[in-house]
Amino acid sequence: MKARYGQRMGYRKKLIEAALPLDAVSAASAREKSIRHGHPSTLHLWWARRPLAAARAVLWASLVDDPSAHPDRFPTEEDQKLERKRLFGILERLVVWENSNDISILDKAKQEIDNSRERERERERESKLCVLDPFCGGGAIPLEAQRLGLAAYGGDLNPVAVLISKALVEIPPRFAGLPPVNPDARAEWGLKTWERAQGLAEDIGFYGGWMRDRAFERIGHLYPKVTLPAEEGGGEADVIAWLWARTVRSPDPSWGGHVPLMRSWIVRTAKKNKPAVWVEPVVDRSTRTVDYRIREGGDPPKGTIGRQGGTCLATGTPIGFSYIREQGRLELMGQQLIAVAAEGKPRGRTYLEPVPQPDAPEPSWKPSDPLIGKAAVNVPLYGMTAWADLFTDRQLAALSTFSDLLDEVRPVVEKHARAAGLADDGVRLRDGGSGVSAYADAVVTYLAFVVDKCADYWSSICSWHNGRQLIRNTFGRQAIPMVWDYAEANPFSSSSGNWSGQVAWVRKAVAVAAPAAGFGEVSQGGAASRLGEVASPVVCTDPPYYDNISYADLSDFFYVWIRRNLAEVWPDECATIVTPRAEELIAHTYRAGSKEAAREHFETRIAQVLEQITGVQHPEYPASIFYAYKQQETTKAGTASTGWETFLQAMVDAGLQITATWPIRTELPNRPVAMGAAALASSVVIACRPRPADAPTATRRDLLDALSSRLPEAVRLLQEEIIAPVDMAQSVIGPGMEVYSQYARVLEADGTEMNVRTA
Repeated sequence: MKARYGQRMGYRKKLIEAALPLDAVSAASAREKSIRHGHPSTLHLWWARRPLAAARAVLWASLVDDPSAHPDRFPTEEDQKLERKRLFGILERLVVWENSNDISILDKAKQEIDNSRERERERERESKLCVLDPFCGGGAIPLEAQRLGLAAYGGDLNPVAVLISKALVEIPPRFAGLPPVNPDARAEWGLKTWERAQGLAEDIGFYGGWMRDRAFERIGHLYPKVTLPAEEGGGEADVIAWLWARTVRSPDPSWGGHVPLMRSWIVRTAKKNKPAVWVEPVVDRSTRTVDYRIREGGDPPKGTIGRQGGTCLATGTPIGFSYIREQGRLELMGQQLIAVAAEGKPRGRTYLEPVPQPDAPEPSWKPSDPLIGKAAVNVPLYGMTAWADLFTDRQLAALSTFSDLLDEVRPVVEKHARAAGLADDGVRLRDGGSGVSAYADAVVTYLAFVVDKCADYWSSICSWHNGRQLIRNTFGRQAIPMVWDYAEANPFSSSSGNWSGQVAWVRKAVAVAAPAAGFGEVSQGGAASRLGEVASPVVCTDPPYYDNISYADLSDFFYVWIRRNLAEVWPDECATIVTPRAEELIAHTYRAGSKEAAREHFETRIAQVLEQITGVQHPEYPASIFYAYKQQETTKAGTASTGWETFLQAMVDAGLQITATWPIRTELPNRPVAMGAAALASSVVIACRPRPADAPTATRRDLLDALSSRLPEAVRLLQEEIIAPVDMAQSVIGPGMEVYSQYARVLEADGTEMNVRTA
């Protein structure tokens, strides 16, 4: 790809400010969404994560000199193209998922960073280069900074995000290369080497299994096996999921009994050589009850609830949402078991008719905190106003049992760690320890994440995917929707949603995702405060997108369990009753009181953050900011995007000059939010530097002349990168902003200052 346009402003231009192999970076980023085993996303759910490939590429390209910065070594354009091609070759290998821990490739990438540093002023090489992400979220950027051999700093206001990031960049290096301490693994010492945090990961698996065994002793009877019919081989089988329907009393007085609200009666869609399996509701008018039978093939009936409301199965009487909501608020809504999905032939599924279930005991603890804000949009309409209301009694009994076992597993880990020779110094993980107490804190932290992951799969908001025949988790999207027919997982099965499976996901993430080397520090606090704590960082961040995701409201789903399970391990992060909201940098009307107040809150806070970036950013490197948002408004003046425009205006007002913009395709086209919508499919990465103090003032005519001379080439380059039509309008704003933001001000004919929307 040809070099990007831009002006030499007295700094050494970096690769990101000249060219990027967009196809390779985008392909690796999009592919990563389908990679599960060992990916950081499987450690704990977090929303709107940046792919590691994109973060790695942007960081590396921000630190490596572009050949044009060295005319003495690369005097001609052809020389520069050849050198860029060599750098592209390194980057294209670097972003591939399978190369994440390839030492030879990482060493080459680090060497290029060192080569660029060697040509800096001597004083710049005295301190270790550090990267700061003040909105670290799920931890992708600090993690990739650490992988590239840089000091990694992260910060976030949300304690759930902070603990996730700590678990990726702070904890693994503390125990890097350490063999596992559990007795089974110790018996094999000397037979295996333990790289990175593989020993810690092995212990997560062992002690997760210990918890499962103890939990089964206590509540295993709540999850009975089922008897298979003779045609399925007979004998007993583990249940994968119990399939339930919510019910309401029919509004038709001639019936009077409860009727199910079912979205679909199909439990297995038809496949090649396999007919559909569905549930047949059998109405008994004499007893005013409904029984359920399993059928295979034929035509299943339609569901009894949809977007327009429900229908009484027995009489056909319409059931409006207002009636259903009233039933829920009066605590008159019930549930009825309609089918059981059991383990059949290897990796198969067998569907059985419902059988009576044991009564669950009162849980030892349940989250009684109320749902707030965006978490309270849907389900409270039906009487589910507290977090505990999202779970059945049996689910709460399981979650509270596993939570209780975290306290019991801790002394077991300590005993084994002591026997393995770790220092018994009493220093906790939060205080920088790496001995017995700290190791137990680490193991308990990861196992508490397993409880969180199970909560995501053990709520009554989970539904049954009849195509893939598995349980959908609570957060299939960034909301808590009302689910009418839900699936209840069996913690002790070997299939969808079980405890051991969630332990395995966490274990693999620790073993594979974390480089477990170098320095990492993540702390809780607002972005502005974090920017004031790190000296001369290279800022790379992915800030909130105006009003796109209500992180605090949604993350309380996990925080109520984290606060109960980890308050003693991480007291500072678990000090608040709910996740902090007042300082959260998003524009939400319900918090601010009005749309205008919400906009002012966002603009004021993001301006403060960007001004601080301008002041603290390392002078030799550009800051890089991810942005991915689409909210268009059409007026007589044209079409604009409120969030995007607000952010760009804040950057300009903060004194930042945009030096490059790159659209990176980071999403899969089949993601739920994209289905049936023209969803933005690219993250726009903005490279920027503080605008020179002597930047000129321009007139409208000056700006138009500059745009006319430079935009055609920019658009051509974007088209060469096969930018999707839905992305083009937003992507081309970036090159225009590169021109606009080089000026201190752009003046209209009447002397007023031109704003970003006009530009």
